[in-house]
Amino acid sequence: MVRHHAIALPLEGLRNLSDSSTLSSNLPHLPNNRRNVLGQKGEELAAEYLRGAGYRIIERNYRNCYGEIDIIAHHVTQQAKTLVFVEVKTRKNDLFSHPSEAVTRKKQLQISKVALEYLAKNKLAEVAARFDVVAILLPDNGPPLIELIPNAFDLSDGF
Repeated sequence: MVRHHAIALPLEGLRNLSDSSTLSSNLPHLPNNRRNVLGQKGEELAAEYLRGAGYRIIERNYRNCYGEIDIIAHHVTQQAKTLVFVEVKTRKNDLFSHPSEAVTRKKQLQISKVALEYLAKNKLAEVAARFDVVAILLPDNGPPLIELIPNAFDLSDGF
């Protein structure tokens, strides 16, 4: 389960991407191509939000034999520079569950495997890294709501 110690803010100043009448209001009933559209909109919003929060995007939709990571970024603070593996979950509403709840234990293990391979391939074993989740709600009647959950889970949890 994802830790809920996040920042939830409506995105002001961004165009409202939830105006599309082609998307159903309930994600589980969406065909795969419509889920992909919703997911792509969410990833665009997440990348823009992360840039505004001081993250520098390195890669998007990184894939290897273990799966995919939506966004890989550097987050630089006064204390440190951290490599961040970001999972983005987007929903039209939270009737069934909060988007972050889709980052299940199984999904965390998969993301961890992808991240370990990325670190090994790029010789970054000694780099500080963490896993963040960006949960996005795209309601039909309102602005997007984005929740950033830093340090959402630990690599050590499953290994």
